[in-house]
Amino acid sequence: MDTERRNLIAQWAYDTRSILGRFHLWLEDVEENWLDGAPEGEHAFTGPSLERGFIVANAVTALGTRLFGRYGEGAGKDKATLNRVKKDADAVSAYALSEALWYLTRSLPENHAVMISLGEGLMPKAGETPEMGSNPQLGFGRVYARPQVARFLDQCVHRLLNDDAYEWPEFWAEINRNGITVWGAAVDTLENTSRFAKGSATGPLAVFHLFDQPLQVARPFEGYMGNLIIPRKVVEAAADRSVLIDFLTPRKLVMESLLATYPGLKAENVHVWTLGGPSREKRIGKLWQEWRDLGAHLVEDGWPIPGTGIGAFNESGTYAPVYCIGPFDGEDGERQVFICDGYAASAEAVQGASLDQIVDTHSSICLFSSHFNVPYDREQFLMRLDPEASDFSACLAEVLGQKVDEATIALYRTNIREATAACMPVGRRVVTADDFFPMKKWRILSLSSGMLPDPYTGIDGVEEVQDGIYRVTTRAATRLGQLDVTLTLRLADPPDEMRMVFSPLLDRFYAGQDYRTRAVKISDSGRIRNELQTLISEAIEFLPGDTMRVNFDAIEDAVMPPDKKALIREVLHWYKKSHPMWFSWLDF
Repeated sequence: MDTERRNLIAQWAYDTRSILGRFHLWLEDVEENWLDGAPEGEHAFTGPSLERGFIVANAVTALGTRLFGRYGEGAGKDKATLNRVKKDADAVSAYALSEALWYLTRSLPENHAVMISLGEGLMPKAGETPEMGSNPQLGFGRVYARPQVARFLDQCVHRLLNDDAYEWPEFWAEINRNGITVWGAAVDTLENTSRFAKGSATGPLAVFHLFDQPLQVARPFEGYMGNLIIPRKVVEAAADRSVLIDFLTPRKLVMESLLATYPGLKAENVHVWTLGGPSREKRIGKLWQEWRDLGAHLVEDGWPIPGTGIGAFNESGTYAPVYCIGPFDGEDGERQVFICDGYAASAEAVQGASLDQIVDTHSSICLFSSHFNVPYDREQFLMRLDPEASDFSACLAEVLGQKVDEATIALYRTNIREATAACMPVGRRVVTADDFFPMKKWRILSLSSGMLPDPYTGIDGVEEVQDGIYRVTTRAATRLGQLDVTLTLRLADPPDEMRMVFSPLLDRFYAGQDYRTRAVKISDSGRIRNELQTLISEAIEFLPGDTMRVNFDAIEDAVMPPDKKALIREVLHWYKKSHPMWFSWLDF
């Protein structure tokens, strides 16, 4: 190994030593591969040292989830067992990233913080029952910073949640008045959880988008958003012809704009990636038919993705296909183009839209409701209704095209109110990524780490190269370029001990470790608080005075088995009684 390579490894090891130490890992090697040439200056707004830290944090999340997240254990199992495997996998991934961020942010500048603005996993997806959507996650309001800054921001977040007079403008003004720089994040610690749990050979990723300002979000929220993502060149060329291209544009005009932008392009060579499956037919079946009638190709399972040759899938995963958008030449030499259409969960939609400045796309977003009963061409009107209007019921019936009962009225009224309270851009025809940021101009560091090979980016999955030594690849992308970093990491402890390293403390107790004889540390307080927010966010109420109330009755048995729920309740009561000062924040 030459001196330059040794120096590179040493620099990465030094900059990320806190994360490597926390997870008992040894950095054996680093490979850097610039996809479009190295920039002359700094690649990310974080600076190079912190960028390395975020890359390693995401890579460690992918590694730990792949090794200890019960990969493939849900294959062929009943729905309840599959759901349990999915939740265990989400728990490992969310815990790993949360811990990595905690250690990483000890190195942030004194007045900086990372705050999670959007997280994936709060609600059920198509075909899932309500309890299946309540997954362990990193969601809104989780703050990572030096202690003084973290305490200040936590108080601000609690006011956002509890004080009706304290809304997003007051929050934004207060952090600026106090000279605090908040970096916002949109997170999906385990993209394609079902594929991971079922043992699919491709797809699962850890995705972390960091921004140089917080997203304009004021409450925990996850919903759905219609999104049309096409090359920016097509939108600009259409505008020159006085044609507006956005999510609500008839697809006939979108097709005409694609054919006009790329001379020689044929309709059958327009490849449209969209979510598929019977559960999505009611919502976007008409959209599929529009594209078919226009002669376009709807990307199906197994279709080889250009550049990687790996088969596509469309039962999930709306994020990574965005990297494929654009023109390419087929094997027959004919011009082709790849676009994305349909809808996504809110975190994935914003993540995909925020890639616009990296892969030169244009994303148009339309807010959808959180329910699957309405076709997309009617959905566009739902989130523009005023839930407080006297004629809301009549307007809702008109949009739905049917009579509505009181339960339906209450359902949609609550949905719109929740979106409004969270500062989602309700009432708008369409929006872009800019509309989620207070300053409109923003910078991004996008990180994607492969647990298994990804068809769309070509990122490799976690690979064991020797006993206890693994390679994991992360794509770090900004508007200045895309960098693939492959880390070779050695586990410092035997697998059983490493499993504990990547397991939440409460899960260790559930696995049999005796909390009464284990040496208690003051850090247990912060760790358990963090784990509760990750594992059972729906059961937590934030009260004044930095108090967190846990309501175990709010946790469905399908979300957490009764015996585990009982044990955690017992553990928390023991900590509260035995160490009242350290756990003064805990209430039941």
